[in-house]
Amino acid sequence: METTAKHSEKVTPVYEPAYAYQAGLAHGIFSPFEPGTRILPKGYQVDPQFMPLPVDIVFDKDVAVTLRDGAVIYVDVFRPVGSEKVPVIIAWSPYGKSGGTAPKTTGLFNMLGLDNGMLSGLAKFEGPDPAYWCAQGYAVCNPDARGIANSDGDIAMIGTQEGRDCHDLIEWLAVQEWCNSKVAMSGTSYLAFSQWFTAAEQPPHLAAINPWEGLSDGYRDLTTRGGMPDLNFTKRLEVNHVGKGKREDVYAEAIRYPLANNDLWDDKIPKFDRITVPAYVVASYSNTLHTAGTFRAWRRMASTEKWLRIHNTQEWPDYYEEANKEELRRFFDHYLKGEDNGWEITPRVRYAVHDFEGGDLINQPAGEFPPVDVVSQTYYLNGRSRSLTTEAPAQEVPVVYDAEAEPGLASFTIRFDRETVLVGYPKAHLWVEAKGTDDMDLFILVQKLDVRGNHLQQFIVPNQGALMQDLTERGGSVLRYKGSNGRLRVSARHLDETLSTADVPAHSFDRVEKLQPDEIVDIEIDLFPIGMAFYPGEQLRLVVSSRNDLGAIMPGTPGYVPDNKGQHIIHTGGSHASYLQLPVKPV
Repeated sequence: METTAKHSEKVTPVYEPAYAYQAGLAHGIFSPFEPGTRILPKGYQVDPQFMPLPVDIVFDKDVAVTLRDGAVIYVDVFRPVGSEKVPVIIAWSPYGKSGGTAPKTTGLFNMLGLDNGMLSGLAKFEGPDPAYWCAQGYAVCNPDARGIANSDGDIAMIGTQEGRDCHDLIEWLAVQEWCNSKVAMSGTSYLAFSQWFTAAEQPPHLAAINPWEGLSDGYRDLTTRGGMPDLNFTKRLEVNHVGKGKREDVYAEAIRYPLANNDLWDDKIPKFDRITVPAYVVASYSNTLHTAGTFRAWRRMASTEKWLRIHNTQEWPDYYEEANKEELRRFFDHYLKGEDNGWEITPRVRYAVHDFEGGDLINQPAGEFPPVDVVSQTYYLNGRSRSLTTEAPAQEVPVVYDAEAEPGLASFTIRFDRETVLVGYPKAHLWVEAKGTDDMDLFILVQKLDVRGNHLQQFIVPNQGALMQDLTERGGSVLRYKGSNGRLRVSARHLDETLSTADVPAHSFDRVEKLQPDEIVDIEIDLFPIGMAFYPGEQLRLVVSSRNDLGAIMPGTPGYVPDNKGQHIIHTGGSHASYLQLPVKPV
């Protein structure tokens, strides 16, 4: 049975009253509305837990900026003292412009083992630190986006409206008397994906962007990954929507409009073909919220001057690491100051390879991703031996598990007899059937096992103590890397033929195709890109599960609980030869 709605149907966004905003410590030390300019002297400390300022900084607080529709937003600008004109870096998000000193931010960093003393307290949450950038001859602009705090208007979440608003801010900044007319954007998470939408608006004075891990599709990456309505983190994000107007309720929109067949969800995908500005993109394999979107944007954006670095930790420690800040400065110096510093010969791609045993490789150079010498290798599922083999089993053997009982999964392994390195995009192609139900939520995990069969994992934040062990045992998936993963609701299996490739399947999510009794269907599941080394005797385990074993994205957020029923059948061999496709790099 198939139900399909017309593609790009016009629908009505859902708006609710914004959460109340009241300036105070909860929103940061500088949250009171105090328009004016002051000098923060060298050595000044916002609070004892933060580092002293290395230079004098001009602080323009609560500056009014009028957008094209007349709405006024308020921004803080930090800039070097002196008469020299400087470029400016924008940190765009709904996370209040003084939120870097809010207890929820400092407490989060403490929990993760990050030292708040590495920052000045002037940085917006997940944004560039003015203390560093002003010392390097840059200004930093922290805006309160439309509808946030004292800014006018209603809060939009992910989409064209934010891109247009930031376009207007860029053009306003470019003509300020202290600006050299060059504007850039930088930051992680929300501060990264807002850059896709802004760059697509092509503001004339946007000179470069630096998206440091950020989703690029509000439906596929945030609310409905794999066709499953996983909305708990969406609700958590909306708590930041504080102001005097209304806020877009994306949580409610996902419930009201469960298919991606309308203009609302279309608007939450950037127009990648309009992103032409120079870009330095940073990604990881392990971020269960951002990885897929960062790589998607990297593949599809039209910029001819674009660089990709794939690191092996979590985005916040990576973003604030001294060497990485210095490298970003080289990129910005080249495009915002016109310095001939050799940036253009930086390898277009540098990737990491995890080994989970302390021997990770980083900054491996390549001209593209995956590297040109990577070969897609097919490993077939063998239901009889529960192994992965390079030849398809002649005999068909189904593997059955009860979706409502332990263990609720089926796995297949291969032991490598020589060093094997995977770099690129894995995918699973499965033949599946359901008994006692008409749908299946499937969760895929590619694990690394040591020679004794133990599952290897890797903490990607500094704190690796008992608390972090607890928080990431069945959740906090962005903080502990357990392997390449994917998920798919089988009724959402329809592929978008225009976007799918041999390595990366893309689903349309514009229809529901329920399973009929005794119906066997083939599905393709895109898995997160991978960089993983296996040494002789080590094993790869493919897990097909009825449960969300990785749990929620962040601690304190409930994980998605599938409503699986009956039995799941994974067909292997013969005319239903399911397989795992892996990107193998010659060693």
